[in-house]
Amino acid sequence: MKKNGQAGFSLLEMMVSMMIMLILMGIVTSLLSQNLGIRARESQRTDALTSAEAALNVMSREIANSGFGIYTGTNARLASNGIITSDSNATQIHFRANVYNDGPANTTAGVLTTDDPGEDITYFFDASTNSIVRFDPNDSPHTSVVVNKISSVTFTYFDYSGTSSVGTQTTTPTANTGQVQITVLVKLDPVQGQPNPSDVQFTSAVTLRNSPYMLNQY
Repeated sequence: MKKNGQAGFSLLEMMVSMMIMLILMGIVTSLLSQNLGIRARESQRTDALTSAEAALNVMSREIANSGFGIYTGTNARLASNGIITSDSNATQIHFRANVYNDGPANTTAGVLTTDDPGEDITYFFDASTNSIVRFDPNDSPHTSVVVNKISSVTFTYFDYSGTSSVGTQTTTPTANTGQVQITVLVKLDPVQGQPNPSDVQFTSAVTLRNSPYMLNQY
């Protein structure tokens, strides 16, 4: 019924209008949720990768110093790469360095004083916490987590002998090991509404500059 020349909306028109508005609101909400999910995924990815890179840099620097200030031999001073071969493998590396350059430097027994913080270090992967752990018996605390949310960490060793510049790859180190390759897989948590992310791999090739082979190159 018309009154004063004005017409109202019918119930059907109002229902159609409400349906259109609900559809538009659903589309906007879906797009907003998707954008927030992408943002959360990328933020998590950036944080995880940044932490892993920083941890890899710390590990590389310390491992590169392995063998510093250490020598072996009875009649001659023979360089040592510093790796404790009996306690190192594909998932763990134990090495020593005489960072403070102290000990029996004038004896033939070798400089073996590595009882200061940062001189006797073990890195290993802890599967129960998905983290890389650093163990130093001379520091306090002895154990610290370098980085977490890691899928795995592996150590690959390259042995050098004679004058050959080509290393022999192995999963266990020897006295001839002159380079260590560290491979870290970063575990990214899934974000709701986003595809499951893939692990990201970082690799660092560390030259043991104090190994016998590397010292002979200078």
